[in-house]
Amino acid sequence: MNTKVEKHKAERNRLISKATAHFETIIAGGLKGPIEVPEWDQDVYYKTTSSMAEEARVIELTQAGKTTEGLVVQLIIIALDEDGQPLFDMGDKLALMNRVDPAVILRVVTGMKTGIAEEETEAGN
Repeated sequence: MNTKVEKHKAERNRLISKATAHFETIIAGGLKGPIEVPEWDQDVYYKTTSSMAEEARVIELTQAGKTTEGLVVQLIIIALDEDGQPLFDMGDKLALMNRVDPAVILRVVTGMKTGIAEEETEAGN
């Protein structure tokens, strides 16, 4: 019985290794974009995926009826500069929510999500 348990554990370890390697490959992929944002004098780039933990933040806010805050958090999580560095951090959330044109935020996030959806469609997901 011990051999059977050890075999199952080894198979599970191989599976998690494959799953994490797959995700690391996707994360290491190139940047998408740019989305031109002349109002900010900045091009915004993004990756086509984020971690479940990052996605959970947005989902929790949306399910709690905080759609606007979820949209801003999504921008913070996925908006990158041309070198792949985050353009914003969570410390910018209040300023983004209260002192930035919501139409621009909506346009940027919609552009990123449209690009992600198109890539998923092309990949057959």
